[in-house]
Amino acid sequence: MSTIEIKATDGSGSFAAYHAAPSGNHAGGAVGAVVLIQEIFGVSDSLREIADQVAALGYHVLAPDLFWRQEPGVNLSDKSQAEWDKAFALLNGFDQDKGVADLKATLAVARTLPGTNGKAATMGYCLGGRLAFMMATRSDADLNISYYGVGLDGLIPELGQISHRLVVHVADRDNFFPAEARAKLIEAVKGHALIDTYVYPNADHAFARAGGTHWDTRSAWIANGRSAAALAEALG
Repeated sequence: MSTIEIKATDGSGSFAAYHAAPSGNHAGGAVGAVVLIQEIFGVSDSLREIADQVAALGYHVLAPDLFWRQEPGVNLSDKSQAEWDKAFALLNGFDQDKGVADLKATLAVARTLPGTNGKAATMGYCLGGRLAFMMATRSDADLNISYYGVGLDGLIPELGQISHRLVVHVADRDNFFPAEARAKLIEAVKGHALIDTYVYPNADHAFARAGGTHWDTRSAWIANGRSAAALAEALG
């Protein structure tokens, strides 16, 4: 595992991305790449663990530090109130449009990593789930996967811009994405040829966070299986 420096397209500097190289039985030959998008906890130990798991599927994985303009190298957990407070402060100071620009820059680098086949997807959680949805409407990623994204109903006006498959994992007990908002989104995407939406009964926000307080084994395994299948179809 290593770190790759990526130049911001607005000329404001560069940021680090955690790089997990492909491993496992499917790592031979040209492989696709996945841009893994952080929660509000930064490029945390949990996110790095997920990056390593996705790399074991046979893909290059880049997890960019999206909070770099505020504080580089943020690595928080969900175990203390102090960490939650800091995470929300970083979220409140985060410019999502610049975040999308940084993700596009990461996507471009991911497509050209040695041994890649030029195909690349995004996959994100919480804040990253929202940003993955935004990448579906604002980028040319070959696939976008959103886990319990927040405020997705506010992105409904952008649905017409989607040109590649989008997989949306929704927790039906997600207090950060209230029931009324979830229902609005699900109704809006119903029948959309490029969007697959899955709702997980009795699952809370962050049900797939490795080692998290709301980890739900059944929901996480089912969702991760669907994500792995979508990645295999889109990236090879």
